[in-house]
Amino acid sequence: MLTFALKINAFKAKILSNVKKFFYLKILGKKYYRKGECLKCGRCCKNIYVKHGKKFISDEKLFSKLKPLHPFYFDLEIIGKDDMGLVFACKNLDEKTKMCKIHKKREKICKDYPMEEILKMGGTLADGCGFRFEPIEKFSDVLNNISKFRQKGVKKYKKAK
Repeated sequence: MLTFALKINAFKAKILSNVKKFFYLKILGKKYYRKGECLKCGRCCKNIYVKHGKKFISDEKLFSKLKPLHPFYFDLEIIGKDDMGLVFACKNLDEKTKMCKIHKKREKICKDYPMEEILKMGGTLADGCGFRFEPIEKFSDVLNNISKFRQKGVKKYKKAK
C-alpha cells in the first residue's frame, strides 16, 4: 500500500512539474527558472545598466530627458560609462547595512530582480549573488527533440517520393 501511495505522489509531482514547465515556456515565454534567494549584499544595486527601448542608455543628455518619465530614474546616480552604456548605482542603498532604504516602497524592477532578460541581453548576475538561473529545458532534451523532428521530416520526405 505504501509503494502505491509513493507512486501516486511521484505521478502527481511529475504532472505538476510538466504543468509548471508548460506555463513558464508557453504562457510566460521564459527559458529559465529563477532559483535561490537574496543574500542582501547590495551588489545588484551597483553597476546597473538601464535599457530604454532596445538599447542601453549611453548618453547623459538622453538620461536627463528620460528621467521625468519614470520615478525609478530619480533614484539612480551615474557612476561611469563603458562600451555597453552608462553605469548607474542606486541612491537608496545604505552602504553600512547593504539594505535598501526604501525596501517596502521599492520599484517593481527591484522586487523582480533578477530577471531572465539579464541573460538575454548578455549580462550576468553580480558575483556571489544568491540567485541563479536554471534552464527549463535541458540542452540534451532540446537536442533529442530536434533529432526526433528531423527523423520524422526525413520519413515524410521519403514517403512523398
